[in-house]
Amino acid sequence: MKGLEICKAYFETYGLPMLRDEFPELLPLVAAGLAGSGSECLGYDDETSRDHDFGPGFCLFLPGEDLVDRRTAFLLERAYARLPREFMGLRRSLVSPVGGDRTGVLRTAEFFTEKTGSPDGSLSLRQWFTVPEQSLAEAVNGEIWHDGSGEVTRIRQRLAFYPEDIRLKKLAGQLLLMAQSGQYNYRRCLAHGETGAAQLAVCEFVRSTSSVLFLLNRRYQPYYKWTFRALRELPLLSILAELLEYLLTTDNSPDLAEAKYDVIESIASDVIEALQDQGLTDAICGDLEKHAYSVNDHIADAEIRNLHVLAGV
Repeated sequence: MKGLEICKAYFETYGLPMLRDEFPELLPLVAAGLAGSGSECLGYDDETSRDHDFGPGFCLFLPGEDLVDRRTAFLLERAYARLPREFMGLRRSLVSPVGGDRTGVLRTAEFFTEKTGSPDGSLSLRQWFTVPEQSLAEAVNGEIWHDGSGEVTRIRQRLAFYPEDIRLKKLAGQLLLMAQSGQYNYRRCLAHGETGAAQLAVCEFVRSTSSVLFLLNRRYQPYYKWTFRALRELPLLSILAELLEYLLTTDNSPDLAEAKYDVIESIASDVIEALQDQGLTDAICGDLEKHAYSVNDHIADAEIRNLHVLAGV
């Protein structure tokens, strides 16, 4: 079983009965689930994942002290700490008296402030541009199994993905970087005899293309070590993950360089077709730079549209 399934079973076996028996008055107020950092929140855990910070556990999200005071929160944390330490052959991670970093009793506002800078998921224009994407992913990943008031669910829905104009601004910037690194600078670096620089161009192309693919799919990109795993699961253009990996893992010798450039152009062509399918570009060419500026022109909000094209990168 995956970690998320184990944690849900642990909550249903021990956590929910504990709430019903000892804190029935909190059931309409508390939310329970698992979200945040950790491969299990993404469903990406495996045997290797179990060497640290892995085990049965869950988050109990509490509203502010006006609804649940400190003493009640402390008693709930004590009750959580008394739950069985082993489950399905796994030992539960220890938590501190005031809650663990990943599981235990958490204040809803504190959790979302840590992830996004906002206690209720209402982000300013600046925040949408500056909050790390992996943090936004951690705010909405995992599962919520019980939400008495619906507050946590509402916040997660508010943060589900970038507003459309923000998505387009980020998309325009990453398309421009794809053009510069892949379609233009890769060959030029090789012509200068700079094979290391050429590989840096490849890395930039792969990084920007990955961002574009997540934006086209309206999915947050997770922490970099899970990028390829997540790419392979995208509904749209997941097949490009294999080509991106090829670009990264092959050298730039003369016999491979031309083949790699052909792959870059093939990827660009697939991305342009997806942009056209979504009605995001009016350009009719294979030049990603022109499509970048066309996507920028589709931004409805003049303030966002008139920002530098790379403002969302």
